[in-house]
Order: sequence, then structure tokens, then C-alpha cells
Amino acid sequence: MKTRELRGVALDWAVAKCDGVINGDALDVGFVREVGYTPSTDWEQGGPIIECEGINLDQYAKNPSWSAWTPAPEQPTGEAQAYGPTPLIAAMRCYVASKLGDDIEVPNDLFQ
Repeated sequence: MKTRELRGVALDWAVAKCDGVINGDALDVGFVREVGYTPSTDWEQGGPIIECEGINLDQYAKNPSWSAWTPAPEQPTGEAQAYGPTPLIAAMRCYVASKLGDDIEVPNDLFQ
């Protein structure tokens, strides 16, 4: 799946994988849903990631869209960039892109 298309529980699962909260297998789907790990909608969870990773945010003046970018030396361009309808979604997509790249595999159980 394209990182830029991640949303909801799939995005939260990918952030948990980056954060080391889960190991990334299908069994972790229940953990993300049951524990309420929702950094893409909860500032208490997503805010510290933004601060720790040095993720920059900007809002387009004529559009309710947000952009996020951060240095990512392991990426070919040296940075990761992502967009989203909210600052948290943009930032969490950026975080995932910086750690896992532009394409990731997510368990099918996330979409049920």
C-alpha cells in the first residue's frame, strides 16, 4: 500500500510498527484496535512523535490540506514528505514514510 494513502487503523498500525510498539504481524491488529493506539487522531500520542522526529508542518492557505516533512537520511531524497487532511494524518504519514518508505505491506485484517 502507498504510505500516502494510509488512514485510520492502517495508519495507526504502521506508526505503531515504526515506534516499536508492535512487531508488525497480523496479531498486532487486535492490539492497535483494543488498546486505542491512535496517533493519527490523538495529539497526546502523535504530538510527541512530531516533536521527537522533528517533523515540520505547513497548511496550504487556500486548501484544508496539510504537508509534513522531515529529514530522512535513509531515503534517496534525504527527506520524507507527506500530505493529509489534518496535521496529525500528514505528520504520521510522513513518519511512516521516513522509516518504512513510500510503499508498505499492511495486514488485510486492518480493512475488515
